[in-house]
Amino acid sequence: MRKLLSFALSGAGHRVVEAPDGRAALELLKTGSFDLIISDVNMPNMNGIELTRNLRRLPQHARTPVLIVTTESESGAKLAGKQAGATGWIVKPFDANQLVGLVNRVLGSAK
Repeated sequence: MRKLLSFALSGAGHRVVEAPDGRAALELLKTGSFDLIISDVNMPNMNGIELTRNLRRLPQHARTPVLIVTTESESGAKLAGKQAGATGWIVKPFDANQLVGLVNRVLGSAK
């Protein structure tokens, strides 16, 4: 999934930085500034909800848009993401055009 996201977004002109798991992503996020964060809910070492909760504690990412990718469309799961600080939710399956469109809208509204 990470490679698919990277391929679609890179192909649309976005610069993409990847992390293999939630813990590595948090360490990467501590070292830099990013315009948008996309996280899967199900990741090793730290899930996407925990990652979002932790990154909201970082001053440089208190307002960075976060999109969470998952197969779960249940409202309880979406509420947990929102309570953690997620900006939006991408339910799998989705196509590359939907992803790029959503990313462009979120980045446009974040400016």
